[in-house]
Amino acid sequence: MTAVIPAPAPEAATAPAAPAVTPTRRAQKAIMLAITVVPFVGVMVAVGLLWNSQVGPFDLALLAGGYVLCALGITVGFHRMLTHRAFVAQPALRAALLVFGSMAVQGRAIDWAIDHRAHHAHSDKEGDPHSPHAGFAAGLGGQVRGLVHAHVGWMFHHERLTDRGRWAKDLIDDPIVRFVDRTFVLWAVLGFALPAAAGALVGGWHGALTGLLWGGLVRVFIGHHVTWSVNSICHVFGRRPFAADDQSTNNWLLALPSLGESWHHNHHVFPSSASHGLGRQVDVSGACIAVFERLGLATDVRRVTAQQQARKRLT
Repeated sequence: MTAVIPAPAPEAATAPAAPAVTPTRRAQKAIMLAITVVPFVGVMVAVGLLWNSQVGPFDLALLAGGYVLCALGITVGFHRMLTHRAFVAQPALRAALLVFGSMAVQGRAIDWAIDHRAHHAHSDKEGDPHSPHAGFAAGLGGQVRGLVHAHVGWMFHHERLTDRGRWAKDLIDDPIVRFVDRTFVLWAVLGFALPAAAGALVGGWHGALTGLLWGGLVRVFIGHHVTWSVNSICHVFGRRPFAADDQSTNNWLLALPSLGESWHHNHHVFPSSASHGLGRQVDVSGACIAVFERLGLATDVRRVTAQQQARKRLT
């Protein structure tokens, strides 16, 4: 079943709830340093091993397979399904997407959705968690600082919204989402342990090490920077074919590695659409949702009509 996108509505209910327990600022900064520096070190080690011809096809297969699964967990699961409710997934698919998204180590599912809902509610204005524009001066220096902030800097001083009842009551009420959210650390650890175990089965201790590096650390490093590039690059560089009240852009260079997320301007104009790529624009995530729909695993899929596009398109 295909549903036409309805008129814009609040992304979440407004019922109050008790604030969630959040880490201290120092702990938050330590966590951010760990998830940015440790994968980077892993990339450096992995490149050194590759330079010495100590990495084989199996390691690269672990990287590619793990990247695609975890990226789909973010783009299809955390983003389009959870945050924007662009489609309804059957329970098994819903759980699998959320587990793979957790393995991407971009944070707990509900926290991720809250940050992104805040981004849309205040896009490129005060209150946007990672705008490269709001609060930065004009000129090259301001733009560079804004890009760095939007790419990674925002995580080091971001005050996470703690009113989960207002921003994510629909997610809190979902038992599958609650379970995966609470057990985030388990899935994050498994995201590293599984490729290490697979590597060990093939190549012993050396295989375990290279499996951990390529299927774990390198995968996370690439996934982080592709996602962060949508936050930064896709609000500065690219095309803007539709009328919008923010600075979001479409960037075709990132379309394939981001699995379609870099059609970011389209997404901001039509946020509830399951497909971000329109027409011939490559959108792997949108294509996967279409396959899930044909298999009966996804229903109520929201898409943009030609009439809706025409009303928003700039002349």
